[in-house]
Amino acid sequence: MAEKDLRINEQIRVREVRLIDDKGEQRGIVSTLEALRIAREAGLDLVEVAPQSVPPVCRLLNYGKYKFEQEKKVKDAKKRAKVTELKEIRMQPKIAEHDLDFKANHVREFLEDGNKVKVTIRFRGRELAHTEIGEEILKRILAKLEGAFVLERPPLMEGRFMSMVLQPKAGTVKKQPEGDTVNIASGPEH
Repeated sequence: MAEKDLRINEQIRVREVRLIDDKGEQRGIVSTLEALRIAREAGLDLVEVAPQSVPPVCRLLNYGKYKFEQEKKVKDAKKRAKVTELKEIRMQPKIAEHDLDFKANHVREFLEDGNKVKVTIRFRGRELAHTEIGEEILKRILAKLEGAFVLERPPLMEGRFMSMVLQPKAGTVKKQPEGDTVNIASGPEH
Protein backbone atom coordinates (compact mmCIF):
# COMPACT_ATOMS: atom_id res chain seq x y z
CA MET A 1 0.00 0.00 0.00
CA ALA A 2 1.33 3.42 -0.91
CA GLU A 3 1.88 6.04 1.77
CA LYS A 4 -0.69 8.33 0.14
CA ASP A 5 -3.43 5.71 0.68
CA LEU A 6 -3.02 5.69 4.47
CA ARG A 7 -5.67 7.71 6.23
CA ILE A 8 -4.84 9.09 9.65
CA ASN A 9 -6.80 10.54 12.59
CA GLU A 10 -9.81 12.60 11.41
CA GLN A 11 -9.45 11.37 7.82
CA ILE A 12 -10.88 8.01 8.94
CA ARG A 13 -14.62 8.29 8.20
CA VAL A 14 -16.05 4.92 9.30
CA ARG A 15 -18.20 4.18 12.35
CA GLU A 16 -16.10 1.34 13.82
CA VAL A 17 -12.51 0.13 13.50
CA ARG A 18 -10.53 -2.88 14.65
CA LEU A 19 -7.89 -1.31 16.88
CA ILE A 20 -4.31 -2.50 17.37
CA ASP A 21 -2.37 -0.66 20.07
CA ASP A 22 1.24 0.57 19.90
CA LYS A 23 2.52 -2.76 21.31
CA GLY A 24 0.86 -4.71 18.49
CA GLU A 25 -1.92 -6.19 20.65
CA GLN A 26 -5.55 -6.42 19.53
CA ARG A 27 -7.88 -4.03 21.35
CA GLY A 28 -11.00 -5.30 19.54
CA ILE A 29 -13.65 -3.41 17.61
CA VAL A 30 -14.22 0.10 18.93
CA SER A 31 -15.91 3.23 17.62
CA THR A 32 -13.71 5.57 15.61
CA LEU A 33 -14.24 8.39 18.10
CA GLU A 34 -13.14 6.12 20.99
CA ALA A 35 -10.06 5.03 18.98
CA LEU A 36 -9.16 8.70 18.32
CA ARG A 37 -9.52 9.49 22.02
CA ILE A 38 -7.22 6.58 22.95
CA ALA A 39 -4.66 7.73 20.34
CA ARG A 40 -4.63 11.31 21.65
CA GLU A 41 -4.24 10.15 25.27
CA ALA A 42 -1.23 8.05 24.24
CA GLY A 43 0.20 10.95 22.19
CA LEU A 44 0.05 8.86 19.00
CA ASP A 45 -1.77 8.88 15.65
CA LEU A 46 -4.59 6.58 14.57
CA VAL A 47 -3.50 5.12 11.21
CA GLU A 48 -5.71 3.01 8.95
CA VAL A 49 -3.44 0.13 7.87
CA ALA A 50 -6.01 -2.21 6.26
CA PRO A 51 -8.89 -0.16 4.77
CA GLN A 52 -10.23 -3.10 2.71
CA SER A 53 -11.14 -5.28 5.74
CA VAL A 54 -14.51 -4.99 7.48
CA PRO A 55 -14.24 -3.14 9.81
CA PRO A 56 -11.01 -1.38 8.74
CA VAL A 57 -7.92 -2.15 10.82
CA CYS A 58 -6.35 0.87 12.53
CA ARG A 59 -3.14 1.05 14.50
CA LEU A 60 -1.82 3.41 17.14
CA LEU A 61 1.61 4.71 16.14
CA ASN A 62 3.75 7.79 15.62
CA TYR A 63 2.93 8.49 11.97
CA GLY A 64 5.94 10.74 11.30
CA LYS A 65 8.34 8.10 12.60
CA TYR A 66 6.51 5.34 10.70
CA LYS A 67 6.69 7.29 7.44
CA PHE A 68 10.41 7.99 7.97
CA GLU A 69 11.13 4.28 8.54
CA GLN A 70 9.17 3.30 5.41
CA GLU A 71 11.16 5.80 3.30
CA LYS A 72 14.38 4.46 4.81
CA LYS A 73 13.41 0.90 3.85
CA VAL A 74 12.73 1.99 0.28
CA LYS A 75 16.11 3.77 0.06
CA ASP A 76 17.94 0.72 1.44
CA ALA A 77 16.18 -1.53 -1.06
CA LYS A 78 17.26 0.77 -3.90
CA LYS A 79 20.87 0.73 -2.66
CA ARG A 80 20.98 -3.05 -2.59
CA ALA A 81 19.37 -3.47 -6.00
CA LYS A 82 21.92 -4.17 -8.74
CA VAL A 83 21.14 -2.24 -11.89
CA THR A 84 22.05 -4.37 -14.88
CA GLU A 85 22.95 -2.48 -18.00
CA LEU A 86 22.76 -3.76 -21.54
CA LYS A 87 26.16 -3.22 -23.17
CA GLU A 88 26.57 -3.62 -26.90
CA ILE A 89 29.58 -4.84 -28.88
CA ARG A 90 29.44 -4.24 -32.63
CA MET A 91 31.51 -5.81 -35.38
CA GLN A 92 31.45 -6.64 -39.08
CA PRO A 93 31.67 -10.00 -40.87
CA LYS A 94 35.20 -9.13 -42.15
CA ILE A 95 36.72 -9.03 -38.65
CA ALA A 96 40.30 -10.23 -38.14
CA GLU A 97 41.14 -12.91 -35.55
CA HIS A 98 43.03 -10.53 -33.25
CA ASP A 99 40.12 -8.05 -33.31
CA LEU A 100 37.72 -10.89 -32.54
CA ASP A 101 39.83 -11.85 -29.50
CA PHE A 102 39.84 -8.21 -28.38
CA LYS A 103 36.05 -7.94 -28.68
CA ALA A 104 35.57 -11.28 -26.87
CA ASN A 105 37.68 -9.98 -23.97
CA HIS A 106 35.47 -6.88 -23.75
CA VAL A 107 32.36 -9.08 -23.69
CA ARG A 108 33.93 -11.16 -20.89
CA GLU A 109 34.70 -8.00 -18.85
CA PHE A 110 31.14 -6.74 -19.25
CA LEU A 111 29.76 -10.11 -18.15
CA GLU A 112 32.10 -10.23 -15.13
CA ASP A 113 30.83 -6.77 -14.11
CA GLY A 114 27.30 -8.22 -14.06
CA ASN A 115 26.00 -6.58 -17.24
CA LYS A 116 24.05 -8.13 -20.10
CA VAL A 117 25.81 -7.93 -23.45
CA LYS A 118 24.30 -7.63 -26.92
CA VAL A 119 26.76 -8.80 -29.58
CA THR A 120 25.84 -7.34 -32.98
CA ILE A 121 27.19 -7.92 -36.47
CA ARG A 122 26.37 -5.26 -39.07
CA PHE A 123 26.09 -6.38 -42.70
CA ARG A 124 26.71 -3.82 -45.45
CA GLY A 125 25.87 -4.12 -49.13
CA ARG A 126 26.57 -7.57 -50.58
CA GLU A 127 27.54 -8.94 -47.15
CA LEU A 128 23.81 -9.48 -46.55
CA ALA A 129 23.91 -12.39 -49.00
CA HIS A 130 26.26 -14.27 -46.64
CA THR A 131 24.69 -14.07 -43.20
CA GLU A 132 26.13 -17.50 -42.40
CA ILE A 133 29.54 -15.78 -42.01
CA GLY A 134 28.08 -13.58 -39.27
CA GLU A 135 26.54 -16.61 -37.57
CA GLU A 136 29.93 -18.35 -37.63
CA ILE A 137 31.59 -15.30 -36.02
CA LEU A 138 28.99 -15.28 -33.22
CA LYS A 139 29.65 -19.00 -32.62
CA ARG A 140 33.39 -18.28 -32.39
CA ILE A 141 32.71 -15.53 -29.80
CA LEU A 142 30.68 -18.02 -27.75
CA ALA A 143 33.51 -20.56 -27.96
CA LYS A 144 36.05 -17.95 -26.74
CA LEU A 145 33.87 -17.13 -23.69
CA GLU A 146 33.86 -20.78 -22.55
CA GLY A 147 30.61 -20.88 -20.57
CA ALA A 148 30.94 -17.58 -18.68
CA PHE A 149 27.47 -16.67 -19.90
CA VAL A 150 23.86 -17.73 -20.33
CA LEU A 151 22.54 -17.29 -23.85
CA GLU A 152 19.44 -15.13 -23.28
CA ARG A 153 18.59 -14.70 -26.95
CA PRO A 154 20.16 -16.78 -29.73
CA PRO A 155 21.49 -15.11 -32.91
CA LEU A 156 18.66 -13.46 -34.85
CA MET A 157 18.54 -11.27 -37.96
CA GLU A 158 17.03 -7.81 -37.45
CA GLY A 159 17.17 -5.99 -40.76
CA ARG A 160 20.88 -5.50 -41.59
CA PHE A 161 21.98 -6.66 -38.14
CA MET A 162 22.44 -10.09 -36.61
CA SER A 163 22.58 -10.05 -32.84
CA MET A 164 22.46 -12.21 -29.74
CA VAL A 165 22.09 -11.30 -26.07
CA LEU A 166 24.21 -12.85 -23.30
CA GLN A 167 23.79 -12.53 -19.57
CA PRO A 168 26.35 -13.46 -16.92
CA LYS A 169 26.28 -16.79 -15.11
CA ALA A 170 25.75 -16.44 -11.36
CA GLY A 171 29.28 -17.57 -10.45
CA THR A 172 31.18 -15.41 -12.94
CA VAL A 173 30.22 -11.96 -11.60
CA LYS A 174 33.09 -10.27 -9.74
CA LYS A 175 32.20 -8.79 -6.36
CA GLN A 176 33.13 -5.12 -6.04
CA PRO A 177 35.16 -4.58 -2.84
CA GLU A 178 33.31 -2.24 -0.51
CA GLY A 179 35.17 0.29 1.58
CA ASP A 180 38.47 -0.02 -0.29
CA THR A 181 39.30 3.57 -1.13
CA VAL A 182 42.60 5.03 -2.17
CA ASN A 183 43.41 8.58 -1.16
CA ILE A 184 45.50 10.04 -3.94
CA ALA A 185 45.42 13.60 -2.60
CA SER A 186 47.66 12.86 0.38
CA GLY A 187 51.34 12.84 -0.36
CA PRO A 188 53.83 10.13 0.50
CA GLU A 189 54.00 9.20 4.16
CA HIS A 190 57.33 9.86 5.97
